[in-house]
Amino acid sequence: MSQISPLLDAAILAQVEQAKRDTAKVFRVLKDSRTLTATNTFQAHLRVPGTDLVIALATPSPWDDDQSIRAVVASYDGVVHLDEYLAPGVALGESRQGGAGKRYAAVLQQRPEVNVVIHVHTPYLGGWAGAHRALPLDYAAAQRVTLARELPVYIDRRQPESAFIVQVIEANPHTPAILEANGGATFWGEGILKSAKWILLFEEGAYFQTLAEAVGGGKPFGPGVLEQQWRMSGLWEQGRALIAEV
Repeated sequence: MSQISPLLDAAILAQVEQAKRDTAKVFRVLKDSRTLTATNTFQAHLRVPGTDLVIALATPSPWDDDQSIRAVVASYDGVVHLDEYLAPGVALGESRQGGAGKRYAAVLQQRPEVNVVIHVHTPYLGGWAGAHRALPLDYAAAQRVTLARELPVYIDRRQPESAFIVQVIEANPHTPAILEANGGATFWGEGILKSAKWILLFEEGAYFQTLAEAVGGGKPFGPGVLEQQWRMSGLWEQGRALIAEV
C-alpha cells in the first residue's frame, strides 16, 4: 500500500474500509444482474463528513488481474492523502489521482444533503442517454421511490457535469440522477448502497420502457397510480401537494 497522510485518522480509515466493502457488494450485485456494461464502469465519490475530503472508489476493469476494490482519498482541490493504486513504497506525491477529489467537489460543497455521487454505465440508461432523451419515470416500481418524474440529460459538456447536477437539484431537489448524453448516468444520494439500489431499479425501468417503445410506445400512468405507489413508500403527502401544483 502507498503512504497514508497523517491527516487521515482512524475514523476516516474505517470509513474507507466500509466504503470498499459496500462497493464490493455493489459490484457483485450489479455485475451478476448484468446491470453494469462489459467495461464495469462504476465510480463512487463519497463525502468524508466535516472535511474537504472525498473517498473515491471504482470497480476494476475486466482486464485487471486484481479484481479487488481500491480507494483514493483526495481533497476538493486535488491533494491526495491515500492512493491504493500506487505500488508499495511509492510516495504520495507521485499520485495522479487528484482529479478524484475535484470531479464532484462542487456538488458536495453546494449540496450538503448529497453524501455520494456515483457515475455508472448501464445498457438501457445508456441507450436513453445516447438518444439524448430524458427518461420519463413511467415504470411504477421506479416512480415509487422518488417524487421526480424524469431523469434529465446532460448534453453540453462545455458546462461541467458537477455544475449541471447542482442546477438540476436546484430546479427539483427530488431528482436522483441524470443521464450523460452519449455515455452513462450519474446518481447521487445518501450512501453507496442506497444509490446503487436505485441504479438497479432505474435501469430496470429504462429496460421496460425501451421494450414498450417497440410495441406502440410507453404510456403515462393511469388514474390512481401515483397515489398508489407513493402511499407504498410514504411519499404520498408530499406527492399530493406536487400533483396539486400541476
